[in-house]
Amino acid sequence: MKSADSRAVADHELIEAAKGGDNRAFSALVRRYEDTVYRFSLKVCQDPEKASETLQDTFINVFRKLHTFDGRSKFSTWLYTIVTNNCLMKRRRRKRDLMEESLEAFDEGPGGDHKDGHPSLARWEHTPAHAVLETELRTVLEEAIQALPPDYRVVFVLRDMEQKTTEETAEIVGISVEAAKSRLRRARAFLRSRLDPYMRAA
Repeated sequence: MKSADSRAVADHELIEAAKGGDNRAFSALVRRYEDTVYRFSLKVCQDPEKASETLQDTFINVFRKLHTFDGRSKFSTWLYTIVTNNCLMKRRRRKRDLMEESLEAFDEGPGGDHKDGHPSLARWEHTPAHAVLETELRTVLEEAIQALPPDYRVVFVLRDMEQKTTEETAEIVGISVEAAKSRLRRARAFLRSRLDPYMRAA
């Protein structure tokens, strides 16, 4: 039995039934994905109360817009898109442009040197999400992720924490693949700059 295939068929059946007005089918979809939605919302919002609000808002939107889902993308991808839009609307900051300018300073030039002359950071074998294992470092990482502008944070969470591909991330956020790569690169560099003192001391 191919569990992935059977799950895809089950999703399709539930979606079609829910579109036809079957509330039990819609409730089954909610139960199937509510943990995923809450977990992702918490990573992006960094606030349990806002994550709970996003969970509710997301499934209200799903209920209202399910008839527009045409099956050309994965249901989970469509769902992530709704969660992302809800999170970003809740977390946009007035000073985002200023933070984005500071993030641009972390763009790396050829050979790993920074374009603006900042010293190179210690090389890591993995991305920050995989490298940080100790409790103290996890706390620092969470604080650093919280400091990222929402547009950059959501790309980092999708790509490095939710393990989505760059193409899936771009589709979910509604940007080009190159834009997703750029935001991810800057987010990683920003997080490395925050965590580098701990990595050097390890």
